[in-house]
Amino acid sequence: METMDSVKLEPASFFAALADPTRLRLLHILARQPAGFAMCVNALAMRLGVSQPAVSQHLQVLRSVGLVYPVRRGMRVHYYLDRERLLSWQHLVQELFAAAGDEREGECDAMNRVTPCVDSKPGEARSSRPPISEEV
Repeated sequence: METMDSVKLEPASFFAALADPTRLRLLHILARQPAGFAMCVNALAMRLGVSQPAVSQHLQVLRSVGLVYPVRRGMRVHYYLDRERLLSWQHLVQELFAAAGDEREGECDAMNRVTPCVDSKPGEARSSRPPISEEV
């Protein structure tokens, strides 16, 4: 099993791992398992209606970002959702969007000081985007 230090929290890799609908379904299935319960690759393949090799490849991608981890039981490999790592990713995503919001607010404040938005009525939200021209 990977440790928290051996898997880097890289947002691009994380979002790429979540970009596939089958991987999202895998995470959803594993997340619905009670804490401490796992599913083997064959059971996941049957649930998803895809081949066992396809499931293994998707699980490898999820494993590379630390969202799942394997435990071998005899001839089968069972996968668990790493709930602690999922929380780490959740915190990272929240920080990422909070930082983006802070930057955006700063850009809008600076823009409003230099050039006020003339297309806004008092009390309306202002946008830093230029208005869309209706002329073609």
